[in-house]
Amino acid sequence: MTRVVVTDHAFGDVVEEASVARRFDAEFAELQCETEAETAAAVTGADVAFVNFAPITARVLRAMAPGATVIRYGIGYDNVDLVAARQLGIAVANVPDYGSDTVADHSVASLLALLRKLTAYDRRVRESGWCAPRDLGSLPGFASTTVGLIGLGRIGIAVRERLRAFGFRVIACDPHAAPGLASEHDVELVGLAELLAESHAVSLHAPLTPGTKHLLDGDAFARIRRGAVVVNTSRGGLVDHDALADAVESGQVSAAALDVFDSEPLAADSRLRLLPQVLLTPHTAFFSDSSLAALQRLAAEEAVRALSKEPLRCPIK
Repeated sequence: MTRVVVTDHAFGDVVEEASVARRFDAEFAELQCETEAETAAAVTGADVAFVNFAPITARVLRAMAPGATVIRYGIGYDNVDLVAARQLGIAVANVPDYGSDTVADHSVASLLALLRKLTAYDRRVRESGWCAPRDLGSLPGFASTTVGLIGLGRIGIAVRERLRAFGFRVIACDPHAAPGLASEHDVELVGLAELLAESHAVSLHAPLTPGTKHLLDGDAFARIRRGAVVVNTSRGGLVDHDALADAVESGQVSAAALDVFDSEPLAADSRLRLLPQVLLTPHTAFFSDSSLAALQRLAAEEAVRALSKEPLRCPIK
């Protein structure tokens, strides 16, 4: 019998997914797996597995039906062993376009708040009653501010377009970006070292790969423009948390906004929790009523293709 499984999710319901199972007269299971063992048991014999953060390891993949499909809710897929999936003949797909606008909105909201020192002023007023505008140091106007985007994909472009109205100079580092795309959106492509040296604000929009793990490490923070702010709504592993904490404590980085973390939830003893200059949100940049609805709908449509033996819309090669 055909089997459809939701290994884990953060939604109010899984109506779309269950509807797919009914359409194909398939067995359906909804779980909240966290460990490899739980996930392997959940997907045993599954033809389609909808996955959020559950570990999709070689052991898990081997438990699935031959020719099965894994559909990762969202953009990233670093919790899926792609090498094992290829070896086992299991297809993997993601949903890269469900919430680009929502993530871009969150990124820009965070960036603007940090550049205008809103959280710092709020804290000073609450703690001291009041302060003079200059008490928190220099505050450049947006027209004289450079924003550096690390990654110029779908979300990076959406961030750039939202920034346009404010008059920022925008530069980007992305070895895979076409020069024509950058020029079309009035973005100057530069190397990482130049971006770090020139940017008043750095916003990350890159995938997590072996080559980008801890892209912002101690060396990178040593080279960043002093007093810059950092925003990460992409993948937590792009930033070395200890190195960032060191940079914030020293003033090399004046503030940061993090929505994603190397491990989630953020460790209770993380130094980042103790730094008032760091704005923390719980991996919520993707979240809006409309983005979640689109995510589940697009994931369900991909499952229909998989079960109908049609080409997937967003296969991960």
